[in-house]
Amino acid sequence: MSGFEIKGWCPGALRPMESGDGLVLRIRARNGRLTPDEARLIAGLSSRHGNGLIDLTSRANLQLRGLTPLGHAATIAALQPFGLTDRDAGTEARRNVILSPFAPVGGPAWQVAEAIARAMTAPDAPKVPAKFGFAVDAGTAVLTDVPADIRLRPHGTGWLILPDGADWALEAANPAEAARRAVALAHWFVQTGGVTEGRGRMRNHLRRGAPKPGGSVAGTTRPGASATPGPGPATNGWIVGFAFGQITPGQLEAAAALGPLRLTPWRALLIEGATLPRIPGAILDPCDPLTRVHACTGAPGCPQAQADVRALARHLASRLAPDQTLHVTGCAKACAHQGPASATLIATGRDRFDLIRDGSAHDPVTRAGLAVHDLPAALAKACPQ
Repeated sequence: MSGFEIKGWCPGALRPMESGDGLVLRIRARNGRLTPDEARLIAGLSSRHGNGLIDLTSRANLQLRGLTPLGHAATIAALQPFGLTDRDAGTEARRNVILSPFAPVGGPAWQVAEAIARAMTAPDAPKVPAKFGFAVDAGTAVLTDVPADIRLRPHGTGWLILPDGADWALEAANPAEAARRAVALAHWFVQTGGVTEGRGRMRNHLRRGAPKPGGSVAGTTRPGASATPGPGPATNGWIVGFAFGQITPGQLEAAAALGPLRLTPWRALLIEGATLPRIPGAILDPCDPLTRVHACTGAPGCPQAQADVRALARHLASRLAPDQTLHVTGCAKACAHQGPASATLIATGRDRFDLIRDGSAHDPVTRAGLAVHDLPAALAKACPQ
């Protein structure tokens, strides 16, 4: 497999990341919600200072691409009055909370996520690694497969706080207590040696035998993997998909004209209150094969990518069976999708790919060194019609 560099952090607004098409600036909207005015502002900033490409990420954020240093400075100045930035990059990195897009505004789950974000940006917040994060569900567990170190979900009349990879949980009676116990668990993670050289994840820490904190409840039932919602109607609006989670300023403005937007961890938008939205180029059909295809930015946008994977992924999408998924990644880092797929293709050169069947990019290779013209036949065997 091709080599790649692990940076150990994600881009932010105040700490952008250099890519093959310029600076990448990530906006972490509060509780994953944008008002129409905020969405229109971001669309305009992408047009004026970026290259007109906006990414929806698996952490329910969005990214502006192609900024210059001057464009980045101008973008930050425009975002600050709307509260879309933090006081410094370290604070921004710790405000890593994903809220279910179905959570009612101001409801219990909203309160939990808001309280965690507030505590994680306080001066005494635990110094967790940049990728350490929380996921807060509301009612039905839809964030089960979303990357997170601490998960929270309603349970009876109270809440459960679930460390990723644990066979135990913490309990809380109300939203305020749930937020406090979740942040206390993050402190416990740091104090018990979960961070090494600025990195660390809860699952790995528990695998190394970290002791349980006081008050933990053993044997708590956890929800299984959940189906990815949408596109289609939702309890609070309509979910709209976009190929590979990339949208244009025009599409973002069209969505904002229909209502407030909820950023989802499925690289889609939920438009509050909308019914059958009409947005040029958007995916409204849940059976569209592109909803089952993952592909990273690829070349030339990413300097680590070995090939133009999105063009290839779009070409191969029509060959998928209705129950099959495809992941095409420009390198073995697999930024777009960490989980398994029916077929995973890893670029090892401009015209060479390794194939993994029914696994993730980190599993053993099934066939190595396939040329582009070999892929349709190989995919047909991996994903039988």
